Amino acid sequence: MTAINRNRETRHIFGPVPSRRLGISLGVDIIPYKTCSLDCLYCECGRTTRLTSERQSFFPPQLVMDELKMTLPGIPHLDFITFSGSGEPTLNSDLGWFSTEIKKISAVPLAVLTNGTLMFREDVRRDLLGVDVVLPSLDAATAGGFSRINQPCPGLDVERIIAGLEIFRSEYPGKIWLEIFIVKGINDREEEIAALSQAVRRIAPDKIQLNTLDRPPAYSGIESADFRVLESIRDQWSDLPVEIIKRANRREEIRAFSSNLENSLLNTIRRRPLTIDDLAALTAKGEGELRQYLDILEKEKKIRPVIVGERIFYTAG
Repeated sequence: MTAINRNRETRHIFGPVPSRRLGISLGVDIIPYKTCSLDCLYCECGRTTRLTSERQSFFPPQLVMDELKMTLPGIPHLDFITFSGSGEPTLNSDLGWFSTEIKKISAVPLAVLTNGTLMFREDVRRDLLGVDVVLPSLDAATAGGFSRINQPCPGLDVERIIAGLEIFRSEYPGKIWLEIFIVKGINDREEEIAALSQAVRRIAPDKIQLNTLDRPPAYSGIESADFRVLESIRDQWSDLPVEIIKRANRREEIRAFSSNLENSLLNTIRRRPLTIDDLAALTAKGEGELRQYLDILEKEKKIRPVIVGERIFYTAG
């Protein structure tokens, strides 16, 4: 998800933003800034200032709904309404109420971005049953790895978290897209990857999305995993539904990089805005390969994504 871009009139609604994982997404932030059950080394929102695993009602829920009702009529198309932001959404004890009320006023699918740490709680799992896609994260499956990369709130146990995700899979009829964030020298060791492999097979998500740093992390000295490491994990897990969602930051990260293709994409986009489907049809290249070139051009501010109607277009920067 891109950085939070709030509407002027609202405190809890931001976007819509073009998301690699969710398309055109409108964010609903129901947690005070940096209130979370983890203090992840890599978090792009900064260090956790309130580390807690206690659920509560943080804001008057009707206030959030009023802001959403005010925002929705001005947006022609959304792929998702997403509970996300700068804290852990499942810490809000009104989450189930929110999903029920939003379903009453909108047919747009609901998604929740969560660190998955509270899935062992029956009330949390129940609150999530009303959403369409749950996107939990699991960066480590050993106690040591979990402690190092996620710096959890006291009392959280990684085996209990994995078991909670496993139970949730058996109860939940919607889609589960599990994100695994790989950090160089922290959770990329062979024993950590092997433990994660066992855990994801227990959880059986619909997608496994491998990611690593492409923005400044909360803590200094934290480095992005090499793209080849993510490719190696994907190859090792060839029997699982794995995709890599990391943005390419350097041309060296693109296997068989073609300057001709990059120049062709840039020149074409300069002539007129195009969607990634348009570019795929023009170049006969796959979406995954094209995204790597587009990521670099976007990082260099030569192009930018814009939302037009129901689609995301790339236009000159």
